[in-house]
Amino acid sequence: MSKSDIALLGLGVMGKSLALNLLDHGFNVAGFDINSLNRDNAAKKARELSQQSGKGDFYNASNLGELLANLATPRVIALSVPAGSIVDSVIDQLIAAGLEAQDIVIDTGNSLWTDSERRERNYQGKLRFFSTAVSGGEVGARFGPSLMASGDLSAWQVVKPMWQAIAAKVDQHGQPLGQFESGEPCAAYLGPAGAGHYVKMVHNGIEYADMQLICEAYHVMSQLPLSAQQIGATFAKWNQGVLSSYLLEISAEILQTSDPVTHQPFVDIVLDKAGQKGTGLWTAVNALQVGVPAPTIAQAVFARAQSGQKALRVKAADMLSKPSPLAPNDFDALLDDLHDALFSAKVAVYAQGFDLIKTTAHAEQWPLDFIAIAKIWRAGCIIRAQILQDISQAYQDDSQLENLLLAPSFSAQISGKAPGWRRAVAHAALSGVPMPAISSALSYYDGLRSAVLPANLLQAQRDYFGAHSYARVDEPEHRRYHLTWSASDKQQIEL
Repeated sequence: MSKSDIALLGLGVMGKSLALNLLDHGFNVAGFDINSLNRDNAAKKARELSQQSGKGDFYNASNLGELLANLATPRVIALSVPAGSIVDSVIDQLIAAGLEAQDIVIDTGNSLWTDSERRERNYQGKLRFFSTAVSGGEVGARFGPSLMASGDLSAWQVVKPMWQAIAAKVDQHGQPLGQFESGEPCAAYLGPAGAGHYVKMVHNGIEYADMQLICEAYHVMSQLPLSAQQIGATFAKWNQGVLSSYLLEISAEILQTSDPVTHQPFVDIVLDKAGQKGTGLWTAVNALQVGVPAPTIAQAVFARAQSGQKALRVKAADMLSKPSPLAPNDFDALLDDLHDALFSAKVAVYAQGFDLIKTTAHAEQWPLDFIAIAKIWRAGCIIRAQILQDISQAYQDDSQLENLLLAPSFSAQISGKAPGWRRAVAHAALSGVPMPAISSALSYYDGLRSAVLPANLLQAQRDYFGAHSYARVDEPEHRRYHLTWSASDKQQIEL
């Protein structure tokens, strides 16, 4: 048996799927997991693949030393282990087992981007640390994920052929292709360590928001009332146009699925408490830390938190007043408004996400390519959508684009859809249906297009109680002043 091209350390759901994908494309793979059941399951699946021509060989290692001995040099080891301290622990064990300076260790988990930066520093001279954020879940990893790579550039040259082979592919129009079809791979080297996991973090924040936007449209429609089947059919229709996306597609299918136990709509028997693994929270916290407005991503995180307060919500439902149901004058017109609101809010979410990436890239001096980022999200990942083709085009048309909402193609579309967006938000408010994400996206849009905001009063308040100073509209902004508020004869003091 030939030496393995790459090792997968961790053969759980994602590690096994990546290993099988690599085997599918003819690469020899070694695998190891401390759980013997995971090792045996991966080996069984690999044997089934090996019966087909053109597939790679799988080596089932029983320990780390055996794993390293089976690898061609430079040795490439992809870690598929939980994020956090376990990543450092496994790398240290690999070093103890004989890893050398030219060998490459790839973190494919959902690590915090600052951990990736720290690891590159800590392991300098001991190995080539590399990271690749993987999006698309189990199915993506198995048949074509979106891969966001970063770290040692020389390591990318070694890894690139494998990553581009197993990544999802799109055609010249940005439409997803099959696993073995030739097309543009959704895999790219994004920059120094931390860049890939940072972009994946923002991807997940956008994912949180996009899911919440769809749920809010569903909530309003369910109060009209429309059945789950009818809402699903509407979503399926919307998915044929500008809203086409993986998340809307699966939402349509979910809503049209019956529970096999009760035969009621499946969605109606699912408890309304949403879980979260924290990457959306990381995005919201990071936006607050760097001062970039990303209210819709934050509201999506808050919405999940409020869904967890089930007992409190049930109690409050009986105690707090609620408006009378609002019957729309034109049922079809309201659905059109919801469609326009969903599209417009979706664009606003991407604007927030790309603004956050741009700000951090500038601070970290990462040479990020927004065109490449939009392109690798077109297939293989959870937020894959038709709109990403238009986003990549917007950045091709203007590489210095300050905000996605200012792209002529999007500003024109939203100008036409904004009235429906406003009517949909107003209908939800008057009906007592919470719409935190879609309404916050509208406020973001209105804030962006406001040449003057009430922050003048806010800064005056800060100067009043804390002497925080202010700038004047009739003077250069760098000149700062303070007003002597306590004196009867107020005086301005230049600082």
